[in-house]
Amino acid sequence: MNMQRNILIAALLVITYLMVLQWNNDYGQVELPPAVSSSASSASNDLPDVPSVPATGSNNGDVPQAIDTVAATDESNAQQSNAAAGELIRVETDALLLSIDPVGGDIISLSLPGYPTRKDRPDLPFQVLEQSASRTYVAQSGLAGQNGPDAREGGRPRYTSEQTSYQLEEGADSLVVDLGFAENGVDYTKRFTFTRGNYLIDVEYIVNNQSGSEWSGNLFGQIKRDKSGDPSSSSATGMATYLGAAYWSADESYTKVTFSDMEEERLRANVQGGWVAWLQHYFVSAWVPPADQTNTFLTRRDSQGNYIVGFISPAATVAAGDQATLSADFYAGPKIQDRLEDISKGLELTVDYGFLWWIAQPLFFVLSLIHSFVGNWGWSIILLTVLIKLVFYPLSATSYRSMANMRRVAPKLQALREQHGDDRQKMSQGMMELYKKEKINPLGGCLPILVQMPVFIALYWTLMESVEMRQAEWLGWITDLSLKDPYFILPILMGATMFIQQTLNPAPPDPMQAKVMKMLPIIFTFFFLWFPAGLVLYWVVNNILSIAQQWYITRQIEKGAEAKA
Repeated sequence: MNMQRNILIAALLVITYLMVLQWNNDYGQVELPPAVSSSASSASNDLPDVPSVPATGSNNGDVPQAIDTVAATDESNAQQSNAAAGELIRVETDALLLSIDPVGGDIISLSLPGYPTRKDRPDLPFQVLEQSASRTYVAQSGLAGQNGPDAREGGRPRYTSEQTSYQLEEGADSLVVDLGFAENGVDYTKRFTFTRGNYLIDVEYIVNNQSGSEWSGNLFGQIKRDKSGDPSSSSATGMATYLGAAYWSADESYTKVTFSDMEEERLRANVQGGWVAWLQHYFVSAWVPPADQTNTFLTRRDSQGNYIVGFISPAATVAAGDQATLSADFYAGPKIQDRLEDISKGLELTVDYGFLWWIAQPLFFVLSLIHSFVGNWGWSIILLTVLIKLVFYPLSATSYRSMANMRRVAPKLQALREQHGDDRQKMSQGMMELYKKEKINPLGGCLPILVQMPVFIALYWTLMESVEMRQAEWLGWITDLSLKDPYFILPILMGATMFIQQTLNPAPPDPMQAKVMKMLPIIFTFFFLWFPAGLVLYWVVNNILSIAQQWYITRQIEKGAEAKA
């Protein structure tokens, strides 16, 4: 009978595994559009980043007014954008593919050729900024204030350019794209400067005042986004990464501004230097004004339900016959801490490790150091897990000794239960006397584990938030450590190692609790099926090392007990 039961259980497990695999094949991945050309010189419908609806430049309500008269409500006008007719200005570098709307000169689409949407689709770059029927996420900038052309009654200016497409040439280190506009004797040049291998864009406004009077205006930069989900998040664990705005100031350092924060109250803060950003999993977009300049940081929600975070610079004046340049940097790309730290102080904090960042940062430093020698993030995770286990070896040993001693006296505890029956008071007294006699601390197995928990949680967020894990291979079937194991081998190994660990631990005295504990490996296996493979790999290695350490300590204690007997 036992043999038949075991065969039926094995068959049921195999069938369940095959059904989960088939479900994953049918529904596990989002269907993507067909491959398209990424050339900036292609026709308007050839690029995947061409918006299908009019661009945001047509809404004058996007434009903030001067510092002392910030608009309380949104206004709109009927000016049409060139994006509706496909007359966008396209730019291609080795790091960026983007589209600029001539109306306002806003960046309404930006993709990253070095970061495919999916590993099996290297032809389809991940799109950070987008203006489409499904999502609004754009970077806007302009000149507001008294004479700013973006604040005029006729709507935002329509810039012209010498070309409709620009491409960083082979051997060139930089690419300059100039947009021009003239009005009332003032010539405006909006200049975008791109650098090879860089996600940072230098945005300049050159104001050449050939009118007969002084010119005054404010530079603004802002990021507008709707409340759509995060397309870069692949986690189905319920612990989603942060999606929202943030800013940095010397007084408050890194400060998050959620969607609900913008709905409840508008931010208005005077900040020297700093930055304003929009965060999502693995990627960030940020405006970085000059560090020596005091700007006003603002958030608001427009009449279309979009959320805006941005800055306005102090009013600048240009005398008649003079020329001046107003500038700010815009970053849109991966959360690579070294690059972000070089751009602006605190920008690396957009790699959001949560409240345990002070533990996660050193862990990532060690992980990166290991990777510099190993060259593979999977093996780096394994070696980091080994190092952590070595550091906590004394604490773990204390815990495992306590568990081993509890297991050693388990027969005596069973005898006490049989002796006292349902008399809980006598049972408790007997247990305490037994623990005192055997010199066992019943909490000795819990406290060392609790001390280690912050490190384990911090490592979880280190692996979850680091863009370096995205599409990183380990070996064999694991081709992307940021996605779930396609064949669920690692989660099954995790469940198996968890079950083996349980066999080395003393059984809980409560029968109901014992049954629940036996179910935990199965529950955790299903829970871990959709965890990123890098996280499951860490957990499997940790379990294996724990089993080895616990088995060794238990064996030593049992040998000692046998020698005494």
